[in-house]
Amino acid sequence: MRAVVVRQCGGPEALVLEEIPDPVAGPGQVLIKVVVAGITFVETQVRGGRGPRSAELPAILGNGVAGTVLATGEDVDPALAGTRVVSTLGGYGGYAELAVASADDLIPIPESLSPEAAVALLADGRTAVGLATAAAPRPGEWVLVEAAGGGVGSLLVQLARDAGARVVGAASSAAKRDLAAGLGAELTVDYTDPDWTEPVRAATGGLDVVFDGVGGETGAAAQGLLKDGGRISVYGMAGGPMTTPDPRVTAVAWPATDMRELARQALTLAAAGRLRPVIGATFPLESAAAAHAAIEARGVTGKTLLRI
Repeated sequence: MRAVVVRQCGGPEALVLEEIPDPVAGPGQVLIKVVVAGITFVETQVRGGRGPRSAELPAILGNGVAGTVLATGEDVDPALAGTRVVSTLGGYGGYAELAVASADDLIPIPESLSPEAAVALLADGRTAVGLATAAAPRPGEWVLVEAAGGGVGSLLVQLARDAGARVVGAASSAAKRDLAAGLGAELTVDYTDPDWTEPVRAATGGLDVVFDGVGGETGAAAQGLLKDGGRISVYGMAGGPMTTPDPRVTAVAWPATDMRELARQALTLAAAGRLRPVIGATFPLESAAAAHAAIEARGVTGKTLLRI
């Protein structure tokens, strides 16, 4: 099969397309013919050797895929063959034509959803639903979503609006701010502007909830906009170190919900028309390096995918 392999950490050029032996489903596993794979910002960090986790090289990146079950291993119902599924892979193996997944991780794709939508909602959807469930925005509250034009951020904007909250979308480009506004953000700001907090404070008088996926100076500034007792959900570090919650605010803990169930909830919301994944760019497998470069350059909005 064809797969994109990382043999040495480095820039996007470290992603190299190779022909390697087909994987085989073992006990409790299935073999998936991959149609589309998701790319996360964390994977660009892992490839560069600077992420929250390190890869054992050589490695095939990619944790989320959608496709069709091609074969089943021992102790797995053979009737699964031919089923359209979306699945995590335990962290690696997605940038390839074939992938092995645990049968317990499979989620059937609703008929009304495309494989692209399903995989776009797998990691980002479960994250956004989990964060929104834990922070529980309420009607009339002011909610700030950082990186509001990204995969998770664009979903958080929709979930907060669906809960009746008033949303501020913070994003680094005009295109991403326009996207956030189109999804329901009442106010948008450019968080790369040193004075971005001023219009937020003027419009809101203080925030009730912050979804902090950027960290660094942006996360610290956003936290400073919270009212006393306001809630901050820290989940990313795209722009610097993870934000340390201030004692005057409430740090939101991750909900005690199974990750697979959160993904199912995201797919169900999408099938019902209440949540729309934003797919900003789709690259062919052989262009995985270009996809990583675009993500690192903040050149894409929403979710970035690889079509196999």
